[in-house]
Amino acid sequence: MKKLNKLSVLITIVTIAATVAAAVATILVFHEKKKKDEEELEHYLDCSIQ
Repeated sequence: MKKLNKLSVLITIVTIAATVAAAVATILVFHEKKKKDEEELEHYLDCSIQ
């Protein structure tokens, strides 16, 4: 029983770590895309003004 309990705790910890890593990756990708979109818009506006 104790071995099964330790295994379930280990699986839970790994699952939580994977979830946190996925959330961090999603946030980073979102911010990078937002930054890239803002740069493209700024470039477009600069070119259209000239």
